[in-house]
Amino acid sequence: MCVGKALETKRFRRDQIVCTKTLYNYVDNGLIRIQNMDLPEKLKRSTKKNRVRKNKRILGDSIELRPQSVELREEFGHWEADTVVGSKYEDEPCTVTLVERKTRKAIWIKAADHTAESVQDAIHSVMIHFGSMAAAVFKSVTGDNGSEFARLIELAAQGTNVYFTHPYSSWEKGTNECHNKLLRRFVPKGVSMARYSAEDIAYMADWANTLPRKILGYRTPDELFDAELDRIYAL
Repeated sequence: MCVGKALETKRFRRDQIVCTKTLYNYVDNGLIRIQNMDLPEKLKRSTKKNRVRKNKRILGDSIELRPQSVELREEFGHWEADTVVGSKYEDEPCTVTLVERKTRKAIWIKAADHTAESVQDAIHSVMIHFGSMAAAVFKSVTGDNGSEFARLIELAAQGTNVYFTHPYSSWEKGTNECHNKLLRRFVPKGVSMARYSAEDIAYMADWANTLPRKILGYRTPDELFDAELDRIYAL
């Protein structure tokens, strides 16, 4: 990532720096003063079989009905939603995570608990922020069939299409799943979300959104998201 950013910003020429693989080799061999634990997670992806169980309720339209343009990330305004909990005690707060598929913009909001009401209130508070342009920014939201998203379908009344993954198929929201791993760098499993304020969660999201991504041409989610907002507000 840092190699790509250095080349993109013309801080170094290609012949002045090593490639990313060589840089990781330097870290592995102890040739520079950082360790793998200091680096962003090296994602290891595995292909999972699309096994669909039938014994869980379906809350709304299936992800199968989502347009191909959403799958291909050709259009802005399509989000994936999830929740992240710390410890699993009743009435524990959680973080609602929203990720826009095209720009990889992450919005993380602390919710009072893991109930459908609290999760829906958190999502609604984000949409209110965009005022009359909310429907253009949130063209669709894809959640799962967990009880915390029982009220997600209510967004349809505001002009937002709502889709749900197949039961027990979290990989169908892979963009959000990968970003949840970034959040876990700050909030390890088993640690109560009550230890973190709403401002703490917002700081974590700012960190993720200002991280250059190879898949984005070494631009940041914030840069691409702001450009999309400028385009919408100019219409």
